[in-house]
Amino acid sequence: MTDIEVVQSVLKGNKDDFEEIIKRYKNLVFAVIHRMTTDYEEANDTAQEVFIKIYKNLDKYNSEYRFATWIIKITTNYIIDKRRRKKYEIVPIDDIDYELSGGSTPEESYIENERKNELMKLIDGLPQMYREPLLLYHRDGLSYLEIADRTNESLSKVKNRIFRGRKILKESLMKEGEGHGLL
Repeated sequence: MTDIEVVQSVLKGNKDDFEEIIKRYKNLVFAVIHRMTTDYEEANDTAQEVFIKIYKNLDKYNSEYRFATWIIKITTNYIIDKRRRKKYEIVPIDDIDYELSGGSTPEESYIENERKNELMKLIDGLPQMYREPLLLYHRDGLSYLEIADRTNESLSKVKNRIFRGRKILKESLMKEGEGHGLL
């Protein structure tokens, strides 16, 4: 049976023939909905609602147009209407839980920024042979092997320089921390 014949059969009272429409177009309807909502569960639920709408409006189908095009139009319009109808849920103010965000206070942000600036000054003061591998490892996220390739140094030399650079920084931070409260 063609789509038009199935539609006419359903309109004549053969409601079981509507299953044929669902079989033929369930993937199309789901694909259109999923593309517009990007939520698998919502697309499944909405597809059922769309087929109910198609069934109720079957008598409005104009056979001059392709049935698939008509179904796509109904599906698209249904999603658009659903979005328009969707209202923000009203919640009594007493039911709202107030939680402080995980963000830091301005004072904490300032202190953290100052610590970062101090650390960068100390890193900038390191000899180049320690500074470069440290920055490549911690700032750029390169592995020891990648650093060795980039700097044309042996793997053991890279590991050693990162270790010694960290040690120098730690000692410098300990000295700075005593005088400036950095630690």
